[in-house]
Amino acid sequence: MSGELRSILIGTAGLSACGLIALLLTLARATPSANSPEACQVKKIAAVGIMLHSGHFIEEWQTGFHVRFPELLGLAPWTSAFFLSLNLFFIGVWILSLAVLRAQTHMALLPLWFLAIASTANGIAHPLFSAVSADYFPGLLTSPLVGICGVLLMRALFMFTRLNMSPRSRGETDVNGTKRISFSSHQTRRDKKGLKSDLVITI
Repeated sequence: MSGELRSILIGTAGLSACGLIALLLTLARATPSANSPEACQVKKIAAVGIMLHSGHFIEEWQTGFHVRFPELLGLAPWTSAFFLSLNLFFIGVWILSLAVLRAQTHMALLPLWFLAIASTANGIAHPLFSAVSADYFPGLLTSPLVGICGVLLMRALFMFTRLNMSPRSRGETDVNGTKRISFSSHQTRRDKKGLKSDLVITI
């Protein structure tokens, strides 16, 4: 394995982990109507997150993140072409996911979960890199804003989605495709005169 390929595989392992978590959340959580208020909130925060990440990438590009970060791990520097292509690819996919989300495509949430998780990790990692290197580290200035937006987006996504229900769950499906689960409880009680009465509770 060449030093450049090894540097890319090890250096992007954190992104791979974020992608795996995003995939698990996408599969584990269902998607309600794309016209809901929560969906609008997701789109707004994600749009801001994409803009912040674009500014974050510019800071990293100008200050040499693709050189400093691999060197921090004892790896060979990344090429400018790879770093540019990687970031432009992610930004393009995020923008596309916002457009596809309007068509209520479930897998469109995968890039947005990834954006939320990676942004949150970014807000934590860059200050740590700076502390380890005892100096400014590329991307440090914009990372707090990116991290805060990531937390807000993750919160919005959790509010927008819900856990997938088991196929054995009882319930009805409304016109929007949302499954409503019914629980009932039947109890018998006696009043002060000793007469029986039935109490049925339905949720």
